[in-house]
Amino acid sequence: MNKASILQCKQLTMRYDQGGLHVSVLRGVNLDISVGERVAIMGASGSGKSTLLHLLGGLEKPSGGEVILDGVNLNSVNGTKLAKLRNRSLGFIYQSHHLLAEFTVLENVAMPLLIADLPIPEAKERAIALLDRVGLSHRIEHKPGELSGGERQRAAVARALINKPKCVLADEPTGNLDSKTADQVYQLMLELNQELNVSFLVVTHDHTLATKIGKVLHMEDGVIVG
Repeated sequence: MNKASILQCKQLTMRYDQGGLHVSVLRGVNLDISVGERVAIMGASGSGKSTLLHLLGGLEKPSGGEVILDGVNLNSVNGTKLAKLRNRSLGFIYQSHHLLAEFTVLENVAMPLLIADLPIPEAKERAIALLDRVGLSHRIEHKPGELSGGERQRAAVARALINKPKCVLADEPTGNLDSKTADQVYQLMLELNQELNVSFLVVTHDHTLATKIGKVLHMEDGVIVG
C-alpha cells in the first residue's frame, strides 16, 4: 500500500440475498484515498455510493474484497478493536446531523472523546475550542433543536473532527441545506482539510459542490467508472 494512503479498498463487493433474489450493490470497487486528499463521489441513486461509504467506515462487512484503514485490514479486526480504530481514525458526517437531542452541542461534540476515555475537563476544552473554530462558541449550551439547519451541520462537522481523525466520510452532508448554507459548510470543510490535513471522502449529488472538493469520481451500477 502506498505510504501516503489512509484509506483503501481492493476488489470490494457487496451482495444482498433476499427472498431468493441476489442483488449485487458493489461489483469490485478499487479506491485509494491519500492523506489530506479530498475526493467527491457522484452517481445516481442506487449506484452504490452510500453502501461503499458504509463499508469503508467499517459499518458493514463486505461480501468480498478488503478495506485497509490506516494500515489495518478491517477483515482482521472486529468488535472492540474495530470500534477503537474507527473512533481514532475516522469521522462521519451524514445528511441528517445525527446529533443527540437530549444533549447540548458541547456534549454532542465532546462525546467521541469521552467514549475514548479522555478526562471530561480535557474533552470539554477541546470541544469548546473546535466549536469556536466552526463559529458556534455562542451555542455550546444549546440543544440541537434550538439550532438552525446550518448550525446543526456545523456542529456535526465539529463532532466528526474532534478526535483528529485521518479521514472524514461524508454522505450527502449538505443535502438538507439551502445553497448558501451548503456552500458555507463546504467552505468550512475545505478550510479544516487544509488546516488539519484530514482527508475527506464526500458523497454528493451536487455537481457544483463536488467540483469544489477537488477530485471527482463517478459510480455506476456498483463500480467506479472514473
